[in-house]
Amino acid sequence: MSKPRLVGLNHVALEVASVEGALKFYGSIFAFELRGTHKGEDGKLEMAFLDMGDQFLALSRGRHQAPDRNRHFGLVVDDRSSVRELAAAAGATILDTGFLDFLDPWGNRIEVVEYGDLQFTKTEGVLRSMGLNLEKTAEATAEINKKGMA
Repeated sequence: MSKPRLVGLNHVALEVASVEGALKFYGSIFAFELRGTHKGEDGKLEMAFLDMGDQFLALSRGRHQAPDRNRHFGLVVDDRSSVRELAAAAGATILDTGFLDFLDPWGNRIEVVEYGDLQFTKTEGVLRSMGLNLEKTAEATAEINKKGMA
């Protein structure tokens, strides 16, 4: 029996105490389009979906666990030069890790990386639909070429 091959991530879901609060928090750091929302039976916002072209970040009401320590995910941005300052101003806990890591108010740990520095690649069509024209560094281009992805 053959095993399915991992291809990528469609989305990541973050549990937060308040979806409205999370939209305000993340909206004060990042520019994004809202793909959609879902209300629960109580009429409160249950989920919100932040569009990232062919992927999305889901914010889901219901975080109860302690803050993340090592578990995290990387958000890719077009330019991370202002992220640390914006995150701190929004109330994030900036972590001293040697990377650009922070905890959101609900304890979700996020590492922010810049598109140009990574082998992670969006298709030209996805970038165009997002209104982006991004370049890769020489190092990222070398990684892409080494894996035969150019």
